[in-house]
This record gives sequence, C-alpha cells and structure tokens, in this order.
Amino acid sequence: MMHLIYLASPYSHSDGAVRRKRFQAACRVTARLIREGHNVFSPIVHSHPLTAHGMGGDWTTWQAIDHDWIRRCDEVVVLTLDGWMESVGVTGEIDFARSIGRTVRYIGVTQ
Repeated sequence: MMHLIYLASPYSHSDGAVRRKRFQAACRVTARLIREGHNVFSPIVHSHPLTAHGMGGDWTTWQAIDHDWIRRCDEVVVLTLDGWMESVGVTGEIDFARSIGRTVRYIGVTQ
C-alpha cells in the first residue's frame, strides 16, 4: 500500500492574485511529490477550482473535510509558503494531525 501524504498549505487571502499564486505553488509541489512516487492529497489543489462554483475558500468551510482527509493520511507535509505560520487553516491542520498522532514535516517549494 502506498504512503499517503496530506499537503497542507496556506490559501486564504484578501487578494485573489495571492490565492492563485498559492494554488499554483501547491499544484507544482503536489505534482513533484507524485512524480517522486508519493500518493498526495492537497486540499488546495482539490478545492481552489470549487470556489468558482460557490464553495467558500476559508477554514470554516473545509475544516471537517480536511480533518477527514488527515485521518486517512499517513503524514502531513506543510508547504512553507509565505503566510503559512499565520494561516488559521494550516495551524488547525498541524494541531489536528499531531492530536491524532500523524507525523508532520515541512518542505519549501524548491525542495
């Protein structure tokens, strides 16, 4: 069975250009991890397109769904984009992952 990674990364921002930039970075890292042989779920890669169809982009919209995915994953990998430490969602994902015993590690876009 393949190791399953949950890729946490910041998303919410008042500037749509910042949200798009964060989405693109999450896509690049998700693709890289998959090419390296990992099975990856990125809530940003999955949910960003859904915001155009009425889904909210904030933590309260996605918290229950993200917790369910974290439970299914073997580890949480945090993409350390600008704003990740201030992100309510990323902080919540890290706290929840640790509370259920998941490994949490950190990577940059270029790693």
